[in-house]
Amino acid sequence: MAYGSNLHAARLACYLHGGRPNGGAHTYPGCRNRSPARRAVATSLPGTLYFAGRSLTWGGGSAFYDPSVPGGAPCRAYLLTGGQFSDIAAQEMRRSPGADLDLTRVLAEGRAELGPGRYETLLHVGELDGHPLLTFTAPGGVAGAALNAPSAAYLRTLGAGLAESHAWGPWRTAGYLATRPGADGHWTPRAVAALLG
Repeated sequence: MAYGSNLHAARLACYLHGGRPNGGAHTYPGCRNRSPARRAVATSLPGTLYFAGRSLTWGGGSAFYDPSVPGGAPCRAYLLTGGQFSDIAAQEMRRSPGADLDLTRVLAEGRAELGPGRYETLLHVGELDGHPLLTFTAPGGVAGAALNAPSAAYLRTLGAGLAESHAWGPWRTAGYLATRPGADGHWTPRAVAALLG
């Protein structure tokens, strides 16, 4: 379940096939199984998107998801194999892909913390057509986060993903992204809309 830059299929493809995302500074090795996602569905989750920490790929804050905050987060569900999910998670956690995650706990309890770092908390956020919806985020949520504004390149990628997956226009996208914790107070909807063209 993607809620950040992976809303954009071309960005997800860098995790699947290997490569460097447009505007990014890091090249990814890709998954063991480089097949494309078998399906992609636009959906949403209760909670909020926020920006925190510092992305080695984009500079500025990375996008995280907090299910405990009121609101809604547009997402995109990709149908992947367990191995692909494991390899994407490893790359997000700045580890080498190649080992399958044990998903027993997250599927049973809804949450599993693999470590204290970014994207090391797995969440089971629902089901879709009999498939579990899994994502990963930071462990502390927005309340404990070191909020940090996202870079222009990152916002362009998120904006492209929202346009592609949800058919949002520039102004709706800008109004959403500029008001997320971490971006709010640093970016205005007008400035984000100008980035999105």
